[in-house]
Amino acid sequence: MSTISSATSSASAAASAALAEAGQSLISGSTGNSSLDVNSLVSTLVNAKVAGQTAALETEAANDTSQLSAIGSLSAVLSELQIGLAPLFNGSLQSSFTATASGTGITATAGTGAAAGTYTMVVSQIAASQSMSSGAFSTDQAAAMGTGTLAVSIGGKSMNVNITSSDDSLSGIAAAINSQASTSGVAVSASVVTGSNGSHLVLSSTATGASNVINVNVTNVSGDNGISSLGVTSTAGNDSGGLSSVTSAGSIAWTQNTSAADAEFSINGTAATSTSNSITTALSGVTINLTSAVLSSSDASNATQTITVATDSSTQISDIENFVTEYNNVVSAMSSLSSFSAAGSSANGALVGDSMLTTIQTTLGNIVSGTTGGSTLGALGISLQSDGQLTIDTTTLTNAVTNDPAQVASVFNGTNGIAEQLNTSINAFTGTDGVIADRSTELSDDITSVQTQQTALAAYTAQLTSQYNNEFTALNNLMATTNENSQYLTQLFGGADSAGAMATASSE
Repeated sequence: MSTISSATSSASAAASAALAEAGQSLISGSTGNSSLDVNSLVSTLVNAKVAGQTAALETEAANDTSQLSAIGSLSAVLSELQIGLAPLFNGSLQSSFTATASGTGITATAGTGAAAGTYTMVVSQIAASQSMSSGAFSTDQAAAMGTGTLAVSIGGKSMNVNITSSDDSLSGIAAAINSQASTSGVAVSASVVTGSNGSHLVLSSTATGASNVINVNVTNVSGDNGISSLGVTSTAGNDSGGLSSVTSAGSIAWTQNTSAADAEFSINGTAATSTSNSITTALSGVTINLTSAVLSSSDASNATQTITVATDSSTQISDIENFVTEYNNVVSAMSSLSSFSAAGSSANGALVGDSMLTTIQTTLGNIVSGTTGGSTLGALGISLQSDGQLTIDTTTLTNAVTNDPAQVASVFNGTNGIAEQLNTSINAFTGTDGVIADRSTELSDDITSVQTQQTALAAYTAQLTSQYNNEFTALNNLMATTNENSQYLTQLFGGADSAGAMATASSE
């Protein structure tokens, strides 16, 4: 028996009992034993009229809501499975590599585009950023350098810093340079260092590389008290280890503290340079990071180190294991939602017998049990069990990933591999025109229809209640009047137990 018919049957039995009670109330009222309980009688009769339909609508709404919630849960676990599938169909599984470097001062990481191999690397110079200090300015000069415009350039970018009387101190000039650099994108920072011989303006490039040298041109000078000596021209070094140099424009000379330089190195005998110590273009898919420790050898030019790029087996195994876990979560959810219980319909899964769920179960099961590229999940140690779950033989999977990457690639290729087939199917299920969306729309529409029927039933119930109240109130009044008249006539003419007032009078 369905949930709806069971609820209707229970409501009908209760209504029958209530009707019997209402009938007894009418009998009692008509015999003069008591007046009618109009409110109770009306409530009982109205409930008997609408109880079955009310129960049916409530049950239908509850079932629809339960199924919608179940579909939401199913969509959630399918989405989690898609996330777990991503590395297996987007190409990252087969392009997962590790990179390690020998010695010190070098670290390496591998990503998409890397290729397994061993590479020798010799680093003769690391990339550096330029730093320079102006000559010393006296206390009076540092307090008011004069006004003008500083055209500061570095690495092809420039900015004009206008110095007025409100910021013409050496510290004010440094602050103005930093403020302008933060919005203009010019890679320079300024500070003031005060020593025993006076105050110095220090300019530093925030970008490494031989081309990122600092130039300052001072124009529109007024009240010159040292500002003109802030002009400086830098010359970049060459690719053969040449260092950058500086030429002062004023009488107070600049000193270069650190030269701008490119990293210089060779990989497998091929010379290369980089403006940064994070090298991304020398080895495809590999990022190499350098620190000064790489030059710690007494003969840096011969400090050969080795970079090894290898397949990242542990990540591949982890990605495959994660896919199996997420797939099993979907199978468990579908099993729970479609479960049937001998205890009765109330213990059944919310989607038991649902054709949508059956379609999804069958589709996913066919994919994971199928053959792709001449191979199967079983060849990787992944077996399909009778309950639909997948199990992993870790040893077989590890051997396949480590020793037979071609077989792994054939199962999880990005074109029609198992992961891509699952992803395509899930997209079809959960898309705007998919079976899940269709089923959800159907249930939502039914809930709306039930609500409309409940509203109409509530209006009918109110109308029926008003009608019965009027009718039974009038009946109650009529029965009361009839009983009063009956009692009067009995008193007057007598009855079974009395001769009556008139008979008594005539005998006297």
